[in-house]
Amino acid sequence: MPLTEAGIYAAALRLIDEDGVEALTMRKLAAVLDANPMSLYHHVPNKEAVLRGVARMVGTQFRTVTLENAPWQERIRLLATDFRTLAHRHPKLMAYSFSHQPDFIQPEDPFLATLTAILDAAGVPLPQIPEVSAVLCAVVTGVLTAELNGALHQWANLKPPTVRTTDENGYTNPDPDEDRVFRLVLDTIITGLESRLTADRDGQGAGR
Repeated sequence: MPLTEAGIYAAALRLIDEDGVEALTMRKLAAVLDANPMSLYHHVPNKEAVLRGVARMVGTQFRTVTLENAPWQERIRLLATDFRTLAHRHPKLMAYSFSHQPDFIQPEDPFLATLTAILDAAGVPLPQIPEVSAVLCAVVTGVLTAELNGALHQWANLKPPTVRTTDENGYTNPDPDEDRVFRLVLDTIITGLESRLTADRDGQGAGR
């Protein structure tokens, strides 16, 4: 079977899912494809190009349920949750992409296109949508990075000496699970955005 960029990216993704980004080499990739390593360079110049191609391929696979008639708050929750699902489908690739590829999210990506539409529906002024979406992307990908590399679980289980680990009845406080922590993140994001939109509207009203 002739080599193609799509075939190279698909094989690279399988290797990354199994062993991680660090274990991927052009030689290993060629062996999986049963090809001469030099022949890969006719399609991709180096490993970094392979990683970018794999990231773009996975990014285009993002799907979310479209709920145009739902409140914008629910649409953001669903969008972020579906993005998290994609991240957990390919955790090793996504953790690397979030940390090493600042251009991982592109304007034409389904995630950003949907987020832009939601912010517009929420009433975010058009000139402010790029900066608000940038903040939301930074927060969500930052939390997911910490979740995928295990840091979020560790931080959430830290118990400072001044915090009781049992209640008045002697029951031990439950360890925070990652689903609940992620919901807390979304609640915080949405509450902050609601407050900002309310303040903007009040400010416009006061200026009339």
